[in-house]
Amino acid sequence: MNRSASAAPAAPEETAPPGLDGIPRQRKPGEPAAPAGAECAATAVEGVRLGRPGRMGRLSRLRPWRLLPTPVGTPFTFGYAAVLALTSLLAQYADPALVSALHRHSSTDVAHLTQEPFLVLVASALWIAGGIASPYAIGFLLVLTALERRIGPLRTAGVFLLGHVVATLATEVPVGLSVLAGHLPDSSLHRLDYGISFGVAASVGALAGLFRPWLRWLVLAGFGGMLIDDLIAFTDPMTNWGHLLALSIGVATWPLLRRRSYASDPQI
Repeated sequence: MNRSASAAPAAPEETAPPGLDGIPRQRKPGEPAAPAGAECAATAVEGVRLGRPGRMGRLSRLRPWRLLPTPVGTPFTFGYAAVLALTSLLAQYADPALVSALHRHSSTDVAHLTQEPFLVLVASALWIAGGIASPYAIGFLLVLTALERRIGPLRTAGVFLLGHVVATLATEVPVGLSVLAGHLPDSSLHRLDYGISFGVAASVGALAGLFRPWLRWLVLAGFGGMLIDDLIAFTDPMTNWGHLLALSIGVATWPLLRRRSYASDPQI
């Protein structure tokens, strides 16, 4: 059966042209313009949805609890902090005579370093000089947590131990040589020396290298200025020189840490 007239072809359904997410849709001829600021707001919302680093996106990524160590995210800092908390409680509540004896046997003085170097280098890092409320205790939590989140537990432990060991030897060896030369009394061989401050200072220096330039030099100027002020006060010059040396050791690790950092975010 022949049809008297052929049916007109159906008009193709209008579809939106392919494009990229986040690009505003083009207005058709005769279509009224969107209210002022509407497209910008839509683009900003789309940028946040796509994870673009807008102001709202940055605010939404702020997680203050990441400033503190966790057993999964920062196992080295978390475990070490737990040990330091126990030894700090022991130092506060145990018999003072027992605590004094433990501190003396943990001291990295020349006499102990010549007899049991490995043992005292480890034992001296189990105590916080000044207690758990010491500025270096707070710095330990914040600095090592941030450093470990950026470079991992093994390299964080390496930076800390490098600063602790090298700065300790660099300050105690001259004391031993001065005693041999007769410039210092024999009592200097038993100088009480323990704590985590050298390791923390090295960690501050290393962490500064992962910051943006303006923040990097601000941290180094602030922390270094505090150490120089302590040195000028001349209350404990050997320890103060050790802090400055440990900070320099942390700075010296910048090339290695920048190349091998596994952090997914860019520099802070």
